Amino acid sequence: MTDSQESVIAERQDGSTSGPRRVVQVGDTRYTLLGTAHVSAESAADVRTMIRSGDYDAVAIELCDSRRQSLANPDAMGEQDLFQIFRQGKAGMVAASLALGAFQQRLAEQSGIEPGAEMRAALEESRRSGLPLVLIDRDVGVTLKRIYHNVPWWQRFGLFSGLLGSVMSRQEVSAADIERLKEGDVLESTFSEFAAESKNLYVPLITERDRYMVLRLAEEAPPGRYRHVLVVVGAGHMKGMAEQLEAEVPVSPVAERQQLEDTPPPSKLWKALPWLITALVLTGFAIGFSRNTDLGWQLVIEWFLINGVLSGAATLAALAHPVTVIATFFAAPLTSLNPTIGAGFVAAGVELYMRKPKVRDFSTLRHDVTELKGWWRNRVSRTLLVFILATLGSAAGTWIAGFRIAGALFG
Repeated sequence: MTDSQESVIAERQDGSTSGPRRVVQVGDTRYTLLGTAHVSAESAADVRTMIRSGDYDAVAIELCDSRRQSLANPDAMGEQDLFQIFRQGKAGMVAASLALGAFQQRLAEQSGIEPGAEMRAALEESRRSGLPLVLIDRDVGVTLKRIYHNVPWWQRFGLFSGLLGSVMSRQEVSAADIERLKEGDVLESTFSEFAAESKNLYVPLITERDRYMVLRLAEEAPPGRYRHVLVVVGAGHMKGMAEQLEAEVPVSPVAERQQLEDTPPPSKLWKALPWLITALVLTGFAIGFSRNTDLGWQLVIEWFLINGVLSGAATLAALAHPVTVIATFFAAPLTSLNPTIGAGFVAAGVELYMRKPKVRDFSTLRHDVTELKGWWRNRVSRTLLVFILATLGSAAGTWIAGFRIAGALFG
């Protein structure tokens, strides 16, 4: 804790705070909701002042377990098993999390205030005071997945490419960004301009999380268990949570909470689509050879070249190792006909073999991704780019070559 925070606390021995508060009495338990700003030293001081007052016998905070671990170990993202990330199809989510972390790191460097300081203060003070601590927010990965599934499919690429592009490319965080962070967290501020105009985005980002945090309170700090609970949340969540607490605290919250953690499974058509494309392409080859051997070989060569060149060029754009580029060129046309393995997986595997990330890559990852060129310089983030770009190149090659085959056969 800084000297300035200590001095602010010293000035507030009467328990006053700068942030908004709302008190809700439910049965024998009082819930005091403290609305905080995620880039404010004053909010951190508010949290410390209130916990040290001795008025509370439990503390609930707007964190999930993964974000709590990130606060305790900021380099945890870089310590994950990269091969398992690719194997489990989590590369996109990890890249998005790194991009959000980069935005947060640049903000800290510019403002001199680490976002989430008030949550860190709550963790430290509750531990020091021996108070029970309840983590009430939904996992950030689940929220990202529900956002992804809640928006129409044609908007998904634009939404997340906009997310990655905005946080990767801006070297300076604007004053407007900092102001938005005073009402919400990094995730909310990043999506704010989209959420304001999109109910599909606003619901999983704000409304669902308001409800989820109330359900978590009903699970871990229900009326009667504690006398007075301090609930530390971003100011943007305070109104919605207070209204739900005043209306009703669920007696059996587990089933509803689990529903808010679920992500809809892909439709049967979406799961069958890769196999359908494979069947159509192979059928096209068969029709081509049945008509004319030269036509058949022409279709095969075009399929191979279009897939290989686009996917290989994509890995080249990621500054992959030359062996990775060559391997992707030859692998992409084959993996496009095998839905069980993707070109991105092959490309990332070869890149990891040729350029194993070193200790310094993991230790500097959090800082490197704060600037665009750092994504290419760091071996960890560059391998993520290799995976993502090779996948996109192969997908583009599949569709372009597929239409070329259809045109040659039926045009």
